[in-house]
Amino acid sequence: MTEHSHPPLSRPGPWLVDSHVHIDDASFDTDRAQVLACAAAAGVRQMIVPGIDAESWPRIDALCQGHEGLYPAYGLHPLFLSRHRPEHLRLLRERLGHSTAVALGEIGLDFYVEELDRDVQQHYFEEQLALAGELGLPVIVHARRAVEEVVLALRRFPALRGVVHSFAGSEQQAERLYEMGFMLGIGGPITYPRAKRLRRLVSDMPIDCLLLETDAPDQPNAGRQGTRNEPVRMLETLQAIAELRGETPEAVAAATTANACRLFGLPPSALL
Repeated sequence: MTEHSHPPLSRPGPWLVDSHVHIDDASFDTDRAQVLACAAAAGVRQMIVPGIDAESWPRIDALCQGHEGLYPAYGLHPLFLSRHRPEHLRLLRERLGHSTAVALGEIGLDFYVEELDRDVQQHYFEEQLALAGELGLPVIVHARRAVEEVVLALRRFPALRGVVHSFAGSEQQAERLYEMGFMLGIGGPITYPRAKRLRRLVSDMPIDCLLLETDAPDQPNAGRQGTRNEPVRMLETLQAIAELRGETPEAVAAATTANACRLFGLPPSALL
């Protein structure tokens, strides 16, 4: 299979939404247009592009303005704590107040990397949650080895809505997120047979809380370890989820696209 060939799946419907893709990443600099064209041909026609630090925001803004179907989100990611400055919160407020951003993100907590100061992470996370509430924006949340702490923080902002991307928590934590109006982003990890807890969760979860994502260029699907992930690979994720749920890919595609449009306020496919 060539770098940009499609997975061996039929196109599942009118269109799909990749709810989390870092298409601005430098690994796409040499062939970004081809990657986007390949995804669109396979039905992945809308994408949410989250920011990770203040430096990424202008790059994402320009990219989304130059490509139909790309929508920006801006935030301060916990993994890049060393790049963040207190004034970046003010700059984030200004940018979100004068932009077409569909969400605030990627934000959250990451306790996997031990040297990241947890108190500073919590500060940036809660400041951004408060800002999202003030501006009426959904949030895109990163929670690695910190799902419980993320759930507790979100409970302090009961009016918020959003998605916990690449969800890896328990069924009980998922249920608490559903109750708060949050969705779960599911991507490449679901394609790994060893991900038994996640596969059980996705097989039974409410379909109206499910979003598809790739997190490209990260989190490649099973059988593609060590390669750059791409938005077109979301069709493999879709197929895996449909099989787990005993549903057709078309039904899962329609539901998850409707979920993404509802959460992020995306235009219907007829406008694309």
